[in-house]
Amino acid sequence: MSKSLRSPAHEALCAFIRDARKAAGLTQTQVADKLERYQSYVAMLEGGERKIDVIEFIQIAKAIGFDPAEAVRKLAKVSEE
Repeated sequence: MSKSLRSPAHEALCAFIRDARKAAGLTQTQVADKLERYQSYVAMLEGGERKIDVIEFIQIAKAIGFDPAEAVRKLAKVSEE
């Protein structure tokens, strides 16, 4: 199994989170506030500078307002390509 950081699937995950945040009309700062983190944390997530574990992903989904299960299904298709 290859490393996931900076892989096409990881980049797709980061892009998905960034696009979902923008579609929700939220800034990185607003998402960070909801997560009780700094804005730089959200910037690092979206920029692909850190991995995201499943618990973080669920918290991010809740903060932004998307269904994490649906997102995983969409992202799984990218991983298959």
